[in-house]
Amino acid sequence: MAVDRGFQKGLDEGKIRGIAQGRAELLARILRRRFGDLPEWVEIRLREATPAQLESWAGHVLDAATLEAVFD
Repeated sequence: MAVDRGFQKGLDEGKIRGIAQGRAELLARILRRRFGDLPEWVEIRLREATPAQLESWAGHVLDAATLEAVFD
């Protein structure tokens, strides 16, 4: 059943990527609302981030005085 395991692995990876993409989009909306237009470096970091990174950055949004501080 190697095919089944491979198929399941692909589904799992797709699901993780989808969750990360949704979190990145939500975080981008929150950042735009708080800090205005986002520079390209932020868009890139959000797009390439892991779910754990996105969660960490989301935790910084309310306390950060600057956009840069969110990502420190």
